[in-house]
Amino acid sequence: MGQSVSTAGILSGLYRHGITVKRSSALISTMQAEEKSEENIVGSRDYISDLPDECLARIFQLLGSGDRKRCSLVCERWLRVEGQSRHRISLNAPTDLIPLIPRLFSRFDSVTKLALKCDRRSVSIGDDALDLISLRCRNLTRLKLRACREITDAGMVAFAKNCKGLKKLSCGSCTFGAKGMNAVLDNCSALEEFSVKRLRGIAGGAAAVPIGPGVAASSLKVICLKELYNGQCFGPLIIGSKNLKTLKLFRCTGDWDKLLEVIANRVTGLIEIHLERLQVSDRGLASISNCLDLEILHLVKTIECTNVGLVSLADRCKLLRKLHIDGWKTNRIGDEGLIAIAKRCPNIQELVLNGVNPTSLSLGLLAANCQNLERLALCGSETIGDAEISCIAAKCMALKKLCIKGCPISDHGMEALAGGCPNLVKVKFKKCRGVTCEGADWLRASRASLVVNLDAGETEHQDTSAECLPVFSQITASNIPSSSNGRSTLFKARLGLSAGRKFVACTFRRWSNNNSSSNSN
Repeated sequence: MGQSVSTAGILSGLYRHGITVKRSSALISTMQAEEKSEENIVGSRDYISDLPDECLARIFQLLGSGDRKRCSLVCERWLRVEGQSRHRISLNAPTDLIPLIPRLFSRFDSVTKLALKCDRRSVSIGDDALDLISLRCRNLTRLKLRACREITDAGMVAFAKNCKGLKKLSCGSCTFGAKGMNAVLDNCSALEEFSVKRLRGIAGGAAAVPIGPGVAASSLKVICLKELYNGQCFGPLIIGSKNLKTLKLFRCTGDWDKLLEVIANRVTGLIEIHLERLQVSDRGLASISNCLDLEILHLVKTIECTNVGLVSLADRCKLLRKLHIDGWKTNRIGDEGLIAIAKRCPNIQELVLNGVNPTSLSLGLLAANCQNLERLALCGSETIGDAEISCIAAKCMALKKLCIKGCPISDHGMEALAGGCPNLVKVKFKKCRGVTCEGADWLRASRASLVVNLDAGETEHQDTSAECLPVFSQITASNIPSSSNGRSTLFKARLGLSAGRKFVACTFRRWSNNNSSSNSN
């Protein structure tokens, strides 16, 4: 809700506008500020009281959460204005919350975004509490439910009838089922984002009740399904959402090839697709190729997908900008698929390869043909050595961010970066055993404008590390010794690869945020 501003910043602003305020902690942190208002404002006129409520509310919106709470203690007016201007609230929602709901939402009567979360060891609020909240928050546009296990279908039905303007619903670890989901989809015609994780109340098999499409199908832009044993119950909703732009499917059981065929034939405007740990093969990838506007594709641990499927997708999805592949070291996707991407998808800007083994052949073509390639991450690859880094340095003219993790490169590869990639601004090396601190120091000295990060444990260059990417931990199968506690090397390898994927996602999210900030300035 805007840039966070400290209380000291607000006070200095008042001084600049000719309003003198004594620096007293009582102004912010005590309930007795009303009695001391005359002492704190010097002069014959109380300029703060002349501020319209709208201006005061705008100031509050620029504050962080802690400062807002302290400001609400200054006087009754500030308490009222702060409450009326707070549009987002996140609450712990055990049963103890129930008696507080009337007073709470009498004060915060303009809430549009609400999160209700309950500890797994506590009993959550139930249907009556959710109904009461929905009656007091008629303008609610976003609702997040986490582990509210006492809410049933009846509660969701009542909520949906009272909050028909809902635009975003996210629920995880809840126990209501298809009836509650369908109630939301049938009543909330403005729903744009729909996210479901570990929904336990949906029956599987022959007893499964289809979910959707409902009146929300025409407005939905984003659907995200995570960790569902019966995620294909949402098939009618996905197929009926003609204006859907983003589809994310994570760890949902069942064979998805056939459903993806129907989805791709009916919903052709998809721009972003995430598939993670799904039973999907080249047949599914060939179906996705019908989405000619596809720009972002994540294939994570889809072990049945091979070069064949990637080639068929590259043939038609020529607008692809971001491609993330976690091959899980199966070697089913490599040079052949990447060469097809290089030849047919010239708009690639971001490429993440985890557990994939490309060579200079495909990397050279990607560099030559994808002249907008700005962000590249290569993780857990056995074929990325000094020769490949030299290829990248010589040919990737537009590259700005480079991340190398768990690859057999050495200081010689870093030397190539000293004179290549003229637009490179950040580079990170992690778990590359051949790269030394001396090599990183040499690269920093050679290119003073380049931010070089070598592992998180560095103490000599903490100023640089603070600006760089978060650290991740990845364990490759070839480097894992057997353990005495019985855990297999494959388990540890998968754990490491999962951590690597999370790092890469966090890496580019941080980069994107930094780029957005710099553009806005």
